[in-house]
Order: sequence, then C-alpha cells, then structure tokens
Amino acid sequence: MPSRAPGRADLYVPTMEHEPPAAWPPPGLPGGAASDVAEERFPLAGREVRILHPRDGDALLDELLTEDDPAEDRLPFWAELWPSGIALAHAVAERPLGGRRVLELGCGLGLVSVAAALAGASVLAVDRSPEAVAFTAANAARNGVELRTTVCAFDRPGELLAEAPWDLVLAADVLYDRGNLPVLVALLPQLVGGSGEVWLADPERRLAGAFLAELDAAGWRRERVRSRLDTVAIHRLRRPPGHGGGAG
Repeated sequence: MPSRAPGRADLYVPTMEHEPPAAWPPPGLPGGAASDVAEERFPLAGREVRILHPRDGDALLDELLTEDDPAEDRLPFWAELWPSGIALAHAVAERPLGGRRVLELGCGLGLVSVAAALAGASVLAVDRSPEAVAFTAANAARNGVELRTTVCAFDRPGELLAEAPWDLVLAADVLYDRGNLPVLVALLPQLVGGSGEVWLADPERRLAGAFLAELDAAGWRRERVRSRLDTVAIHRLRRPPGHGGGAG
C-alpha cells in the first residue's frame, strides 16, 4: 500500500497507533487481515476523534493477492487514513452542519463522515467496498454518532439519486482513477441539484486539473476552502443559478 504523504504533524494526536483494549476486535468488522486493527486519534473542533483501521495494509493486499484473479477495484485503498480525508475532516468539523443532509462518496474508514455527523449533519456514507462500510459504521459507533452506510459504486448510484438532492456532497481523493472522472462529472449535478454543493479534497493530482476544467466548462462555480494540509486542496463547488437536477 502507498505510504501516507507528509503533512503538518499537528493534525494528528499523536500519529502513533494506540493499542486496543482487551475486548477486541469490535463486532461487525471484517475477518482475516482486516481484523488486526489499531487506532489513531485526531483533534477535530475541540474534540478527540478515534478511528480504527487495519494495522497492516500490506497484509490486506497480500491476502487479496492469494485469490484467483482478484478484481482491481478490490484493492484496499480504503484501509489508509489519507491526507485528503484528514484535511477534509478538519474543514467539515469547523462548519455548523445542523439539519443538513450530507453524502460522502468513497467514505473509506469514515473519518470525514464522522466529522460531519459530529457537526450536526444527517450523514449517508457510501463506498464500493463492504469492508470500508463496516469500518465506517464501527468508527461512528466508537465516536458516539449516528450515521447511515451503504455499499454503492459511483457508476451504480441508484440509492444515492433516490434521496437527491443532497445539501452537501463530500469526497476525498476520488480522482486517482481516470475512469472516475466522466462518471463524477455526470453524477455530481444529479446529486446536488440546483441548491446543494460539493466539497472535494484532492492532493492536487494531475487528473484533478482535467476534472475541474470540465466542471468549469459546465458553469460550476468554484472556490478554495482553507486546508490545514499544504499538500491538499479543498474545492467548494456549486452550480450556477438556474440549474436544477440532471446531468447537464
């Protein structure tokens, strides 16, 4: 698994893993290598948030590669606490979200969704990985917040569209795969309609520039949200006045 990119150390408290209590692992987590878990702690808006994650991402990958012809979309990217998710969680935690309906695309371990729920939002966290969804649910419970989870891929968004428009759509580091770009360009306007907005965090990948250019050409309004990690850009995206639902 790729290692975490460097960032400002004050986003972690501390960066080291914490040993779990005796009753371990919590119920509902996947088995195999994913059941060997550790915990990291983050200060978000004056509160310590605790996030469980698999201790050894390489062990997860090795376990997957023992299968016959494992699908590429099952690579365990969800098992890392990536800088974009950490930066987006801080940005979300600093905003009052009481009463807002929030959707997180590609929730991974759930840090961003937990931050949104702590800020008062009604959250649906989705990921194409059942393991990610299980960890997100466990991390929500660990931090005493309620949120909903579902397994859902970007290219099969029926459940997400059934509840659209969303007030806020959150996504961290989802532009690593070129195939995601046209799917998201078509999907995002359907998710937010004419009144919602998207917060997209990205470590300024080359693909992000092409994606944002497509949104600019479609008339989206874009501004930067303050990021507490120098390596991560957070974009606030809104549709121009007069645009309702639909992919255009």
